[in-house]
Amino acid sequence: MSKLLVTVALLVATVTISPAWARHAPTHRPCDPETGDAVQPAIQALNRLKNREAAPTTRDIDPSVSLAAIVRPGADETRWDEHKAGSVAGYVAGVKMGGIETVNCHARSAHGRDTHIDLTVTPSDAFDERRHVIVEVTPRWRAAVARSGVDWETDTLRQRLLGRCARITGWLLFDREHRGESANTARSGASVWRATAWEIHPITRIETLASCPR
Repeated sequence: MSKLLVTVALLVATVTISPAWARHAPTHRPCDPETGDAVQPAIQALNRLKNREAAPTTRDIDPSVSLAAIVRPGADETRWDEHKAGSVAGYVAGVKMGGIETVNCHARSAHGRDTHIDLTVTPSDAFDERRHVIVEVTPRWRAAVARSGVDWETDTLRQRLLGRCARITGWLLFDREHRGESANTARSGASVWRATAWEIHPITRIETLASCPR
């Protein structure tokens, strides 16, 4: 076999075995499957939580966590435990592609970036970003459910969920990078676009509901 054919064969094999969430080569630093391309230890630790692969068990779910409890005003940095999970139901006020972040090694494609889902307690709260709770689908969970024939691409989730009610289950996370943009923890005068830095991230289960809970 010629050197050219050998090279092509190796490239094909590499593409075939690489998981979907790891196909985005970093432009300037190594890409770790858990910490992404973050260099600061605090962000690396945060990214490990965002990149959790195991689904929570029933025992992991904190029954005190609800959407109404999450949006409750107050300094809430220690309100819940990041090693616990939550299952919350609410109105889907928004579904959009996440930003370019260290956790996903600065991936630029929609497939390689998080999906942000905005939940609110009631449909009327959709008009007030200070009442929004952000929950996120990660690329590795998108790839995991795809192996079972489930489509969690951003466009598909928008068509399926926007303007409807849903139950979201997954790991609790306090996203410290957004503490200054959250109503519960931002300083006076800050630009606020969410209720809290607490999220469900990563999402491990999505269920559509016939109606929102009262």
